[in-house]
Amino acid sequence: MAGQVELDGVVEAPVLPNGDSPKGLAFAVAAYAMWGFLPLYMKALAHVPAIEVISHRVFWSVPVAGIVLIVLGRTADLRAALRQPRTLMMAGVTAALISVNWGTYVWAIGAGKALDAALGYYINPLFSVFLGRVLLGERLRPTQVAALALAAAAVALLTWEQGRLPVVALVLMLTWGIYAYLKKSLPVGPNQGFFLEVMLLLPPAIGYLVWLQATGQAHFLTGSAWDTWLLVGCGAMTAVPLMVYANGAKLLRLSTIGILQYIAPTMIFLTAVFVFGEPFGRAEAVAFPMIWAALVFYTLPMLQRR
Repeated sequence: MAGQVELDGVVEAPVLPNGDSPKGLAFAVAAYAMWGFLPLYMKALAHVPAIEVISHRVFWSVPVAGIVLIVLGRTADLRAALRQPRTLMMAGVTAALISVNWGTYVWAIGAGKALDAALGYYINPLFSVFLGRVLLGERLRPTQVAALALAAAAVALLTWEQGRLPVVALVLMLTWGIYAYLKKSLPVGPNQGFFLEVMLLLPPAIGYLVWLQATGQAHFLTGSAWDTWLLVGCGAMTAVPLMVYANGAKLLRLSTIGILQYIAPTMIFLTAVFVFGEPFGRAEAVAFPMIWAALVFYTLPMLQRR
């Protein structure tokens, strides 16, 4: 139907003249807000080893993602993807990247390094610009060059002040940036792709969880009821934002997504400083404004083009 967008087989609301759908905007804002509140959820599981949390995120994501595919009637696409070795290989790579990203993030929140996590997601869009230049040969505008230079200077400042690289921020930046880049090439829809990834991660996750239960080290069922329910909820907390975001992004301009993606790291930053009470020293007081200035340089050309 003219003026409408098909979303995984469902006809969506009309797209606004500027190319942004109201439903797409609602989806994207909701996803970023959920990611912004995620540190509070993961902080409640800080006493549980990160690898156990990730295993539960994988295990409980499978039924959530599976139900979504059944409701949308997209299981045939998934069966077709399972018969394509190249698709399975690419999904294996993206699954490995997202598992490292999840593990680093969960560990960082529990270890009191939420500020580093915020930094990683702040500089991620700038890393995407860098990937576009290196891998796709895209030309950089002067403002983008300035943004990259400011971000690199901020990371260098933190490294010099702390005497070490901000490893958490860099790992989150690299894994999510490369994951997003490869995800665009995955020849399957976003919902099917996510389900395929967690299915590939499911066997090692089940094996590890069974070993924890057998050795009496598991927090699931053997710990408090609160721990058990939080671990079960990891599935929804993982799958829902990712799938909501993936569908919302299809109904928005890239420039709109570029602006909205600052919601989550800003919420993580505020939570780290004002809720978790993480130290915000002299280096951070200089480096973070440099990152924010870099993001302004990155965002302004998109706003001007609109």
